[in-house]
Amino acid sequence: MTRKSPASQVLTEINDMINKIIRKYGSPPTQVTMDTYFHSDLELESIDLVTLGGLLAERYGDHVSMAEFLAEKELGEVIALRVGELVDYVTAQTSASATAG
Repeated sequence: MTRKSPASQVLTEINDMINKIIRKYGSPPTQVTMDTYFHSDLELESIDLVTLGGLLAERYGDHVSMAEFLAEKELGEVIALRVGELVDYVTAQTSASATAG
C-alpha cells in the first residue's frame, strides 16, 4: 500500500472541507486540485474562507491560521488564491509543528 504525500493528504482533507462548505449552497460535490481557484472556480466568498479557517483550526490546531495566512496577502492575491497555495501553507505549518513538537 502506498502512502500519500503530506501535500496530497492535506489536499484531500481541504477538498472535503470545501465540499462541506459548498453543500450548504446546494452545490454538487466538486473535486478540487492544487490549481483550483477559490474565487473564480469555487465562487467562495470571504465568509466561506472564514468558515474554512475554522475547519482548518479544528483539524490542524492553532498553528494553522487562515487569518494569519491571508493577512500577508494583498486583496488581489486573495482573489487569485489557489487551493495549492493553502495546501502548501498547511503542509509547511504542520511539518514545522511536527518537527518542533
